Amino acid sequence: MPLQFELCPGRMIGGTSPCFIIAEIGQNHQGDVKIAKKMIRMAKECGADCAKFQKSELEFKFNKRALERPYTSKHSWGATYGEHKRHLEFSHEQYRELQKYAEEVGIFFTASGMDEMAVEFLHELNVPFFKVASADTNNFPFLEKTARKGESHSTSDYSYRTLRQHHQNFCILQCTSSYPLEPEDVNLRVITEYQKEFPDIPIGYSGHESGIFISVAAVALGAKVLERHVTLDKSWKGTDHNASLEPAELAELVRAVRTVERAFGSGLKQMLPSKVAIASGTVLSLDMLAVKVAEPKGVPSEDIYELVGKKVSKDVEEDASITVDVVDGYCKNSKC
Repeated sequence: MPLQFELCPGRMIGGTSPCFIIAEIGQNHQGDVKIAKKMIRMAKECGADCAKFQKSELEFKFNKRALERPYTSKHSWGATYGEHKRHLEFSHEQYRELQKYAEEVGIFFTASGMDEMAVEFLHELNVPFFKVASADTNNFPFLEKTARKGESHSTSDYSYRTLRQHHQNFCILQCTSSYPLEPEDVNLRVITEYQKEFPDIPIGYSGHESGIFISVAAVALGAKVLERHVTLDKSWKGTDHNASLEPAELAELVRAVRTVERAFGSGLKQMLPSKVAIASGTVLSLDMLAVKVAEPKGVPSEDIYELVGKKVSKDVEEDASITVDVVDGYCKNSKC
């Protein structure tokens, strides 16, 4: 099975490819297509790779009594659970409208199929991949149906073997389904355990914690797919908003992930080139300096750390000596 594969057209995941970042809009759109479009554009502007929703065909997901039960939560959009869910559920035509908008914006679009009929519809919609929710990882007939339709993400050994029978391109995401998730319940080490147990597929992380630090740590541990819930306003009605990232947080998460990826390197320990031209007024840092046999003789090598944080008063050419007279505030005690 491939450790690296094309998840979306032209976008590889796994191996040395950048982490694939999913902005999980879910049902944080308040049942409003205009808000959903704003969130798709926000995800794109923040640098996410994909905007993702949740699709249910309610009569196939819930039985009649479940839909008719009273729902009096402060987050409710109706008197019954069915009324609440119908308010948040977009029609097939609205999904086509959102998919078209995502294409115009330039971001990948998909959804979690929450039941078998929803998977059928998403397959007709030709989404690039399916996400199977954690709650369905032991719903093996559902997993088999999803795997036959396309690429998917799931958890656990049995799920792995079930999916593998029908599809080769999938990955597993570590996820703890609690909203919001406390740090001590995250269990990031599961990522490395999955990497050992399933060495032939990419491993990812789906987070419900507050902030971005834990998600960045997941990428540092090797997560190749990262999914986070997003919102335009954490104070909105809905159970997921409090565990979601607002636009500034999502943008900072993407920047942090890409910075960490730049820092991975090759794993080969080696000296880096240190020759660099230094403009007058520059504050010296250690990466600008090197100890060499040079003409003319520069600052003594034992004083290299004393130069850090000091300004140069003249331009210093690439690979030129840094002499005593060009460093503001530097002098030997014997000369002062």
